[in-house]
Amino acid sequence: MTMTTPSARPDEDVRHDVQDELEWDAQVGDSPIGVGVKDGVVTLTGEVSSYMVKAAAVAAAHRVRGVKAVADEITIHLPAFAERTDADIAQAIYAALHWHTFMPADRIHVTVAQGVVTLKGAVEWGFQLREAEQVVRSIAGVRAIANLLTVAPHAQIADIKQQVKQALLRSAEVEAKGITVEVQNATVTLKGEVHSFAEKHAAERAAWAAPGVSAVDNQLEVNTY
Repeated sequence: MTMTTPSARPDEDVRHDVQDELEWDAQVGDSPIGVGVKDGVVTLTGEVSSYMVKAAAVAAAHRVRGVKAVADEITIHLPAFAERTDADIAQAIYAALHWHTFMPADRIHVTVAQGVVTLKGAVEWGFQLREAEQVVRSIAGVRAIANLLTVAPHAQIADIKQQVKQALLRSAEVEAKGITVEVQNATVTLKGEVHSFAEKHAAERAAWAAPGVSAVDNQLEVNTY
């Protein structure tokens, strides 16, 4: 007996769900964001008031079942009260990083040019690299972020691989049996298939949480069938 494979979700259904997800997300609110979908690829357009809203909109689209990729064409138009000099933005970032309990702020070098923030330096854990970017997202006046931080490896490759596998198995959001883990020079590569972008991102978060991980190459394919 032959098995039939269900077809992918119709683009119109995906578009409707992305719009609902954007409206449901409190960080996006009532921002006027246009949604287009073709063959499962979502294009977001419109103008928002901050980088945080822009990032939240992209993350919301990725959470929707049936989304294969997101093209971010959202622009940022800062309201008059949010306009700040690069010096003001840099000072605010410096203070925010130093207030963060688990952030090695003295290892992070911040450069701001026309609202574009560049982060350089080395941290000890992958979550610190990601958290530093989250901190910067919340700063008023930021237009874009170039996160060039690296993670200083402090574990053996065999240990990293085993700990990533264990983290995937523990995650309630990930079907670990469909994922293979490769490690080279402290870079973790994830391969295999998952059922949604949410699961793909959950697997990447789990990999970043392992000690010694300096980069994650997420090659997981989203199979929405």
